Amino acid sequence: MLEASHNSWLVLASLAVALMAGFTGLSLTKGASALPLGPRKARVAMAAVALGGGIWAMHFVAMLGLQLPILFYYDPLITLISALLAILIVGVALLILHFFPRSIATLTLAGACIGIGIPVMHYVGMSGMELCSPVYTVGGVVFAGLASLGLSIGAVWVAYGARTNRNILLGTLCFGFAVFTVHFAAMAGTEFFAAEDSSGAVPGLGNETLAFIVAVIAFVICGSFLLSGVTLLPEASVPEQPSQAQVAEPEPEPVHRGPLPKLLQIPYELDGRTLFVDSADVSAIRAEGHYTILYGLGQKLFCPWSISDAEQRLPEGQFIRAHRSYLVNPAHVTGFERKKDNGVIFFERGAQTEKVPVSRSRLQDVRLALGLV
Repeated sequence: MLEASHNSWLVLASLAVALMAGFTGLSLTKGASALPLGPRKARVAMAAVALGGGIWAMHFVAMLGLQLPILFYYDPLITLISALLAILIVGVALLILHFFPRSIATLTLAGACIGIGIPVMHYVGMSGMELCSPVYTVGGVVFAGLASLGLSIGAVWVAYGARTNRNILLGTLCFGFAVFTVHFAAMAGTEFFAAEDSSGAVPGLGNETLAFIVAVIAFVICGSFLLSGVTLLPEASVPEQPSQAQVAEPEPEPVHRGPLPKLLQIPYELDGRTLFVDSADVSAIRAEGHYTILYGLGQKLFCPWSISDAEQRLPEGQFIRAHRSYLVNPAHVTGFERKKDNGVIFFERGAQTEKVPVSRSRLQDVRLALGLV
């Protein structure tokens, strides 16, 4: 058995790649479920490349940081297959999240897909080692698989429990550390032995140099997607995506334009057209950057109004502000839960139960509107 260690700098670089990929994928898909079919497919495809490719890049950079007392390298074809597997499996998870009603079942299924994909990609990639043979213990494989499932499902739950900037940041941390942890959990259950025939030629490009190139390429791809994710898609139906520096900032209030007319119809955009829905048919309105998402007609609809515009334009008393990011129609509320100094509102959207947080400052107003005080 060969004694193994890791290059500390490449270990840190692999973690940075995982975090960057997580942030890119989760940021690109914010608001994607409300987009028309074409732009939504484009967003999901870009996020799959960023997120799946980031999983693979993190693994490959960390593997290139592996230090053994013999020279070794990786078979290019098997390495490519492992990368494509990661992108494909993450793509399936994102399709579940953005093309099906979001529920406990779909969140768990999407997380399980990613949880299966990480170790599959890892072990397929490991099988491409040349001049060296990895040997896995049953306990190590089982532990890595269970850890991957648990951490991946948890990361999806955090990132998609609510599509707020806070959830994206927390989901990025959960995703990055999930991938990082699973990789090294799997490595802890792996032993390395020199191949019987170790006389094969080794490529002239060293593992450290190759790791640096892969990490730089991963950052360039993620950065390009973040910068071009909005402008590459039809402008009429894409909500503005906040940059990383803006994520924690509160949404700026619009410039005062005087009193806005009260309206009973709310505009929304679908397939390049502006349509209208009766405000009485809308259960809730959620802020999405400088735009909003309507919960109405059994689906999520993209509205060009800001949350402040919606609050000013809609008839007084028809909606209540439950949170700085949510307006709720009390007529559609089917449940309320008090949680210490805040709460949760429930309403139905088709066959799915949606939740809206109630902030502490709005709790009394909400309870009054619901007839609880």
